[in-house]
Amino acid sequence: MACTKFWQGFSLLCAVWFASGCGAVQQQLISVTVSPQSAVVAAGQAAHFTANVAGDMSGVVWSVNRVVGGSAAVGTIDVTGNYAAPMTTQDITVAVAATSRKDTTKSASASVTVAAPRVTVSVSPQSATVFAGQLKQFTASVTGDDTGVTWSVNGIASGNSSAGTIDSAGNYTAPNVIQDITVAVTATSKKDPGKSASATVTVAAPKIAVAVSPQSMVVFAGQLKQFAASVTGDNTGVTWSVNGFPGGNATVGTIDSTGNYTAPVVATNAIATVAATSKTDPTKTASGSVTIIASGVVASTANVQVAMYTITPPAGASIEFGMDTNYGLITWLQPAPPGGGAVSIQVAGMRLNSIYHMRAVLKFADGSEMDDVDHSFTTGNLPAASLPVITASSAPGLVPQSGVELLDLLGDPTKLGVVATDLEGNIIWNYNPGLTGGEIANPIKLLSNGHFLINFSLGGQDGGQSVLQEVDLAGQIIWQMSAAELNQALAAATCGGCNMTVIGTHHDFLPLPNGHLILLASAEKLESGVTGFPDPTNVTGDVIIDLDESHKPVWVWSAFDHLNVNRHPMAFTDWTHSNTIIYSPDDKSLILSMRHQDWVIKIDYNDGQGAGDILWKLGYQGDFVLQGGSDPQDWFYAQHDMTIISPNSSGIFEMLLFDNGNQRVLDANGTICGTATPCVSRVPILQVNESAKTAAIEWVDNLAPTFSVFGGSARLLSNGDVEFAECAPNTQNATIYEVTRTTPPQVVWQLQAGQNIYRGFRIPSLYPGVQW
Repeated sequence: MACTKFWQGFSLLCAVWFASGCGAVQQQLISVTVSPQSAVVAAGQAAHFTANVAGDMSGVVWSVNRVVGGSAAVGTIDVTGNYAAPMTTQDITVAVAATSRKDTTKSASASVTVAAPRVTVSVSPQSATVFAGQLKQFTASVTGDDTGVTWSVNGIASGNSSAGTIDSAGNYTAPNVIQDITVAVTATSKKDPGKSASATVTVAAPKIAVAVSPQSMVVFAGQLKQFAASVTGDNTGVTWSVNGFPGGNATVGTIDSTGNYTAPVVATNAIATVAATSKTDPTKTASGSVTIIASGVVASTANVQVAMYTITPPAGASIEFGMDTNYGLITWLQPAPPGGGAVSIQVAGMRLNSIYHMRAVLKFADGSEMDDVDHSFTTGNLPAASLPVITASSAPGLVPQSGVELLDLLGDPTKLGVVATDLEGNIIWNYNPGLTGGEIANPIKLLSNGHFLINFSLGGQDGGQSVLQEVDLAGQIIWQMSAAELNQALAAATCGGCNMTVIGTHHDFLPLPNGHLILLASAEKLESGVTGFPDPTNVTGDVIIDLDESHKPVWVWSAFDHLNVNRHPMAFTDWTHSNTIIYSPDDKSLILSMRHQDWVIKIDYNDGQGAGDILWKLGYQGDFVLQGGSDPQDWFYAQHDMTIISPNSSGIFEMLLFDNGNQRVLDANGTICGTATPCVSRVPILQVNESAKTAAIEWVDNLAPTFSVFGGSARLLSNGDVEFAECAPNTQNATIYEVTRTTPPQVVWQLQAGQNIYRGFRIPSLYPGVQW
């Protein structure tokens, strides 16, 4: 009990003691803390600090570097702990302190780093390529400083003429350089020169490039042509050279400072290189190629009316010519030989004893053309006694078909028999074969190779002393075959029926598209049982011989194998006397005009595979019914020069021929002309219908009272007119007419000759494929 009271009294004593001494114990336990304990504050910026005080409720006093409230130098702080950093150019560290108001010995502080503004500089763009002499804008971006920057190039303020200059706005002007350089464009802070940024600049020197135009050129020897040099990156110009020689020389040609090139005089074609070189940078050059064409050479030939023009063209050449430098006529185009080389072109179509101008027209692979210099040529003359007397005229107001007239003349052995005239009647080409046995030309044809093929034989005997000649315009014989040579070829041939002997070739021949040559020849055969003639009788009939490309016989046909020798309405024993043969491409047949049978017949040829059968006979007593006229008098008789004028050659087609009219049958009783009724000639166009076996007269030019006893020709011209030749008319000299295909026909043009015109053809020119 006593013990319990002791402890109760002691507890009360303790309570009284603590109550009376408690304040003194608190004063001794005051403590201050600051948060945050450290901070970094940008100059001029603010930060908030907090003071925590234990054992005291009276608060704290704030100071900076022991200055209550701070100062401008170290920053200020208010009673709530809001610190405002001072403006400074360098980082500083200050102490922000909170001190107990009750016990000034109690305080706490925070370390504050005041960060001076960070000056940074950047330049845009950071790299650039600038052409010499050009301007480029650069921009500086600065943080931590608003005083701006200074600009420099390669460390030189504002730069200089070597590195380029830059103004205060960052406009950089590149220097003029001839080689590329690299410079540094720098922006430096005015406030803090230690702060800068740079851009790398490549200054591109002008890229000198030289170009020459044209890059290729063709000139004739001695001619002047202009070259031009185009230079970029340099304005000092170029120097010119030819084949490496400055200014060139007489051998390769010369060139002046303005690019005028004068080609040298050369005898053969040459090539030169014209070069332009930069004066500033001699490594920069460009060149053009010059092909120098030696001017053509004009020479005489064996024919006084034909010149030989030789030139070496790039791809080909033709010759234009005329009596003045307007020229007006042209030859065909002759290609350059494979691999190049000279081309010699015969120039024909000129009058006798006249001065002509001519020049080559060169053709290039791209189709372009170039003209040679003008040349003159004087044609020769021929003995006046050898010249046919020819006149020609056109009807007023009418224009004939253009071209030249190819004449096959006979009747006067002292005069030329092969001539071509212009439409005024001037002789512009001739050929004299030099034959002295009385041979005459029948016929003359222009071949696709530019040569003429001419058959010569005696006029009184079909095929007598015949010789077939291929000649060029100058009269050079390219190939020929005499009757004897033909018989040798027949004897050596292996084709069926080829073992025959012929008198010779006569009246016509036919070049075929496949290169073969069809010959019309005559042969003799002793025939028995010929009514009204001795038994046997020697009869002359026609044969057809097919020569291949090597002039070897490969197929033959004989009239003796297919016709009745007892039908001989005219001039027997010259039984058939054929004078025209043509090819029917539609059915590969041959069509033969037989004057002494008054027939045109179609033969199964089939390009040399046919049996030779006669497919039909057209004419009096033939297989066809005449329409549009009276039978028998309106059939053709003793005809010449049959031709097909429609696009097709079989089925229903048109045929044109010269109907001489000899022994024309006038009625059903067989009365013939020449006694009470005169014979007359005509020029009909027949529409032949093979399946219906009808022949309708579509158009006719009745030439009465003219009767041309032999010869003659008839052709449709490309302008639609009809041209025909009256070889031996009874009313006037031999005449060729061009007439309209109207009823009645109207004469457009006519030509007269003082000798017979066996045939006269309007051809476009003396050159295949060329229209004059």
